[in-house]
Amino acid sequence: MPEAVSVSGVRDTPPSVPDFTQWPSFPFEGDLRVKQLDDPVPVEPPRRGEGHRECTACTAPDDAYIWVGERWRVRAMDRPTGLPMVLILESRSHLDLGDLPNLLAAELGVMTVRLERAIRSLDGVARVHVNRWGDGSAHLHMWFLARPYGRLQLRGTFLSLWDSILPPISEAQWRENLALVAAWLAEFGGRPLAEPSRIQWQAPSSFTGQLSVDLEAPEGEAVSVIGSSEETPLPPVEHRADETAEDRVDGTTEHRAEETAAPDGRPPGD
Repeated sequence: MPEAVSVSGVRDTPPSVPDFTQWPSFPFEGDLRVKQLDDPVPVEPPRRGEGHRECTACTAPDDAYIWVGERWRVRAMDRPTGLPMVLILESRSHLDLGDLPNLLAAELGVMTVRLERAIRSLDGVARVHVNRWGDGSAHLHMWFLARPYGRLQLRGTFLSLWDSILPPISEAQWRENLALVAAWLAEFGGRPLAEPSRIQWQAPSSFTGQLSVDLEAPEGEAVSVIGSSEETPLPPVEHRADETAEDRVDGTTEHRAEETAAPDGRPPGD
């Protein structure tokens, strides 16, 4: 009779990190470790706008938003982030997604498509990711994140992480994008409240180029204006033979004569 063989059970060992850490879109590299999962709580804490907690969306004034309508409002972050545009669509009514009546539920679909198109119309935007989490606030709010065109590494579910990693865009470009989206939405109603940055005009301190204007051009032809890249030296100043050094410092002998003229306009001694 053959001898029995003892086989011990082998426990499946899960991988140290999930497969998505190898995706090109995953923002991190190097040694990673999965955090220990906390024990579940028996009762979840109330969100903002639940129980006795104040709802920040309900108390926010209209001027805190870039566009407002009768039943919807759109707000932005308080400063530029790494993506071309990040916006939040909110209902005016204090309702969560599953609490919307049919009218608002239908309008939510229209507003989602409308805002996605407005953001996608911006230069340099390839896709718009639409997300709803709802763990922080009981007031309905939908996130819209613009993925830059050509940035294939930002595709997929990690776009919101990349938004906090990438260097922020310029404030001027950010404000211009906000104003464009607000104006786009206002074409269908509501009020745009975002304005682009003011242009900072600065006059040149000096002109180094010489302009040559051809004033004898035939009638009907454009007058040519040619700029010289080199400065043209000023002609030497000619002085009168009887002009003193003090006269040259103060201006001209004519100016000095005017300063010392009598009240009736005659030179002294006349």
